[in-house]
Amino acid sequence: MNDAQAIPLDIRLMNMSASALFVVFVLALLGMVLASVLRHPFFAIRGITVLGDVAHNNAVTLRANVAPRLSGTFFTLDLARARSAFEAVPWVRHALVRREFPNRLRVELQEHQAVAYWGAEGDSTLVNSFGEVFEANVGDVEQDALPRLSGPEGQGAVVLAMYQTLQPLFEATDLPLEQLDLTGQGSWRARLDTGATLELGRGSAPEIQARVQRLLKTVTQVAGRYGRTPQAVETADLRHPDGYAIRLAGVTTHTLDAKKK
Repeated sequence: MNDAQAIPLDIRLMNMSASALFVVFVLALLGMVLASVLRHPFFAIRGITVLGDVAHNNAVTLRANVAPRLSGTFFTLDLARARSAFEAVPWVRHALVRREFPNRLRVELQEHQAVAYWGAEGDSTLVNSFGEVFEANVGDVEQDALPRLSGPEGQGAVVLAMYQTLQPLFEATDLPLEQLDLTGQGSWRARLDTGATLELGRGSAPEIQARVQRLLKTVTQVAGRYGRTPQAVETADLRHPDGYAIRLAGVTTHTLDAKKK
């Protein structure tokens, strides 16, 4: 008879239970020690290094505004929440947050690059170079003049792409495009810096581009018939299938049939 058979079953079970309890106790103790270490004040976040775009938010201001919203230590800080805290700051488009042992954060920022105002006059919304609409203090815009775009929610990229298609056409004829609107019904409307309003109608970018080119190729000739320049155009309706109608300052409405030009 071996030793294992000599020990009664109930004793063996008690020994196994005692061993298991001892292991659990040791693991719990180690867990408490580890938790204490992870939360030790030594690992509390004490510094934030800010890199990248800080044209509208200097590092000192960012640290002052965001640091109080961060909780946890080097080990326990929620990086996703920290990133959201930085991205909630005006002008910040994207933040990449990394830990730097033992108690620092390294943040790389990408700011919105404003290319246009968005919405009605006085709104605090802008469009960035990706066609994304964002909230910011428009007084912080550094560019002297930005166009104004507007359209249904979620259509910022579409409106910006159309503006980028049409703007060079107007610029080449010394009629800068100041505003472009996409209505809820899908129709396009433009305003030039001369104050002229153009109804461009519905359609794809190539279709709208073709209508604008038809206008710009002939408007000098049409306006010249009345002793006017293209800058005298007050309104133009490009929705006609074979031409357009314009109103010149001091002249009644004139319709051009593209087939007769």
